[in-house]
Amino acid sequence: MFENYFRKDIPWGGQLLTLETGKIARQADGAVMARLGDTIVLCTVVGARTVKPGQDFFPLTVNYQEKAFAAGKIPGGFFKREGRPSEHETLVSRLIDRPIRPLFPDGFRNEVQVIATVLSHDLENDPDIVAMVGCSAALTLSGIPFFGPVGAARVAYIDGQYVLNPTAAQRQQSQLDLVVAGTSEGVLMVESEAQELPEDVMLGAVEFGHKGFQPVIQGIIELAEVAAKEPWPLPEPSEAELALKARLAELGTEAVAEAYRETQKLLRQQKVAAAKQAVLEKLAEEGADLEKAKAFFKDLEAQVVRNAILDTGRRIDGRDTKTVRPIVAEVGVLPRAHGSALFTRGETQAFCVATLGTGQDEQIIDALPGEYREHFMLHYNFPPYSVNETGRMGSPGRREVGHGKLAWRALHPLLPEKEKFPYTIRVVSEITESNGSSSMATVCGSSLAMMDAGVPLKRPCAGIAMGLIKEERGFAVLSDILGDEDHLGDMDFKVAGTERGVTSLQMDIKITSITPEIMRIALDQAREGRMHILGEMAKGLSGARTDVAATAPRITVINVPKEKIRDVIGSGGKVIREITEQTGTKIDIEDDGTIKIAATSTEQAQRAIDWIRGIVAEPEVGAIYNGKVVKTADFGAFVNFLGARDGLVHISELSNERVGKTTDVVNVGDAVKVKVLGFDERGKVKLSMRVVDQATGADITDQVGAKRPRQERGEGDGEGREHRGERRDRRERRDRHEAAE
Repeated sequence: MFENYFRKDIPWGGQLLTLETGKIARQADGAVMARLGDTIVLCTVVGARTVKPGQDFFPLTVNYQEKAFAAGKIPGGFFKREGRPSEHETLVSRLIDRPIRPLFPDGFRNEVQVIATVLSHDLENDPDIVAMVGCSAALTLSGIPFFGPVGAARVAYIDGQYVLNPTAAQRQQSQLDLVVAGTSEGVLMVESEAQELPEDVMLGAVEFGHKGFQPVIQGIIELAEVAAKEPWPLPEPSEAELALKARLAELGTEAVAEAYRETQKLLRQQKVAAAKQAVLEKLAEEGADLEKAKAFFKDLEAQVVRNAILDTGRRIDGRDTKTVRPIVAEVGVLPRAHGSALFTRGETQAFCVATLGTGQDEQIIDALPGEYREHFMLHYNFPPYSVNETGRMGSPGRREVGHGKLAWRALHPLLPEKEKFPYTIRVVSEITESNGSSSMATVCGSSLAMMDAGVPLKRPCAGIAMGLIKEERGFAVLSDILGDEDHLGDMDFKVAGTERGVTSLQMDIKITSITPEIMRIALDQAREGRMHILGEMAKGLSGARTDVAATAPRITVINVPKEKIRDVIGSGGKVIREITEQTGTKIDIEDDGTIKIAATSTEQAQRAIDWIRGIVAEPEVGAIYNGKVVKTADFGAFVNFLGARDGLVHISELSNERVGKTTDVVNVGDAVKVKVLGFDERGKVKLSMRVVDQATGADITDQVGAKRPRQERGEGDGEGREHRGERRDRRERRDRHEAAE
């Protein structure tokens, strides 16, 4: 039944990578089951046979999805099924998309959909790498025009050594988490987070990963030799299209070049649009295909801009290849925010705001490996007004999620230890203007906002985006690229870090590959730019403020014995609710006995601390406490004096005078002062009121003395004998009550 079933086993990094096709999802153009360890991902590819009328772009969609059953789990929520993609699924979808997109031929406009479904996760081997390899294999087998295959690998850096495809445990020890993808010729994509590593270590990791996935590429090629479908015909430009491109260049080259001499973005866009309109009107008079002419006009723009940079060394806004645009860094721009910064670089501007919260504000993430909490969140928003456009406002798109995560990776290695700074941190970056690398502006602005909020970052962090123009006659690496240089160039290379090293590196290539030489030049040039940006940021704020803002909660950490946690929480949370309501604080209790108390004033925090310490404290013999009468009996009064702890003031210890009834001296609700006399054989606390001055709380034992002997109190005379039976009965009733209590 499965006559077209093929399997390829590839030894890889000490494990066995298996690629299977022809058994599952046979109606897809390409389907591969990729397996590494017990992690299994089904990767499918389908391409439309025809192009939609009027479509002038390549509609590629990549969907990565994790099924809860892959880890033996049932999804949470009311419906108990997978819903909208999680942030992680969105990020991995982008991770797969970025290296394969440049490998489709120019002019290919058929819709292509790639779906990667995680079917099994062994909690050791990351499904993202398996999915990238599986999707590359599925595309290679599908027959769809694709200049692959692509390989991918994860690289760790542990004790000075690179590790290929580290396990989950190894990743915890690593100074680097880097994913690299590319072809046999070169690298196409890099995504990483690092602990302030030098540029040469980062470049070495990229080269190590590229070399490490070569066996995978070779294995996919060998599988394709026996299992690939007939290739689709490549789109070839017609004579009419070539003639139209030539005529377009003849009519528009000078006008476009003149438009791109305008240094201000909006004016430049207007001039380019006017030049385009004039060319199209002329072509319309000549009876040309205007839809194709519109599509070819972007190629003309790219040719003009790229040639100008290579020929003159001058860029669109007049800068040379290394100069960074003017920077203004301002902090404390919002009066009520815990930390805020406005970072402006040329025509790109990020308004970043930091908010400090408690453990109750942590984000709970339900992932395949298990549920965990995240105390650092960075959210990036890109409203349409930032680029002078109108558009729909809705939930964050893939681009916003990806840019936010890039900035998160850049700053995450610099955060203080949670034990030393026990706050939940949320940073929001609102992009208010954009003309190139708003994600790197987010890194700079977020670093300033957190330092303004009093977050003790290890060091300030800055980011810069590098570009590339590469032709057969040469190349140019561009620092701090504009939006047009990103769109019309060959590379988007983003580097973030501190004065000591790199914390994040992301690279996307729009051509088939780049050389290590170009990467090294880009990294060195990026370091120069980063140092300059850090210097400009220091004019606004050079380090974290010594204290959090007055509007931020103050968190005090205390520790109590683990066995006392139950007393602090109380039955059904009654005690902890009472503490928070009465003191106006937020309290987080951890299993190890750590208690974090958040309050907006020192007085509130101290009240909560004293209350909790009173609950967990042990009574000391001879110590005097404030208490409240909670119950009365014939034989004495029960007093709550130390948190939830009660003790008995025997009727004989209520007063130095003879007491007939307990209620003659105290009633329920009375505030009293008591001294701890000791403990009975059952551990119950024995208290005394008579040896404490109820007005001042002073110990007056020396003044009142001990209780007199029975003979001195008249218990040995006739009157005493007459009432002895009554006293015996009262003593028996007392004993019964004590036993009951």
